[in-house]
Amino acid sequence: MLLLLVEDDTRIQEMVRSGLGEDKIAVDVASTAEQAMQKIIQPNANYEAFLLDIVLPGLSGVDLCRWLRDQGYKEPIIMLTAMGSVEEKVHGLDAGADDYLAKPFQMTELRARIRALFRQRNGYPREVLSVFDLRLDPNTRKVFRGDEELALSAKETSLLEYFMKNQKRVVTRAMIANAVWDTETNQYTNVIDVFINHLRKRIHQEGKPDLIHNVRGKGFRLSLPETKDGLG
Repeated sequence: MLLLLVEDDTRIQEMVRSGLGEDKIAVDVASTAEQAMQKIIQPNANYEAFLLDIVLPGLSGVDLCRWLRDQGYKEPIIMLTAMGSVEEKVHGLDAGADDYLAKPFQMTELRARIRALFRQRNGYPREVLSVFDLRLDPNTRKVFRGDEELALSAKETSLLEYFMKNQKRVVTRAMIANAVWDTETNQYTNVIDVFINHLRKRIHQEGKPDLIHNVRGKGFRLSLPETKDGLG
């Protein structure tokens, strides 16, 4: 596996190269977004994931993330943020990032995040999941609402897959954090809410029922709309 790290701090460059090498992940490095773009467009470029610092000389990591998605790249993107503010995270997620990691970070956490993003690629062929006219193929990671293919990030697809595997069941933020973010802590509450709001918008189609519902005081449920039962 080859990952592109876009980071201008040489200490972090070496730490990531060394740490991910233990998982047999090769790391190519660029110090600016512009340099990264030149690497990415090379005919022999074959990056399977991107790790982008938000604050870079010239274009920002968010700009680069948005450019990658606009160019059609669907590989996982993790943003590195020094501040770790909710606003910064939202900007990165809006640009198409799948996850974020606040500096300073431990290599064990970064390695776990990458494993979680790629865990979905392992295993055996699985049946297509469906609820109403929403379909997710776990093998190709493609999502359709009716005949329209939906453009979801890797993390949004993983979140939707978890919802669809637990359709009609109430799932809490803690359950989502454990299953999708590979953590048992509640530090992802705001990020989970942002992702769920994004996912709702992505799968919404005019004239069709909303499928992800708040269950007051409990969590969330993916199902056809119901009356009563605390859905909101």
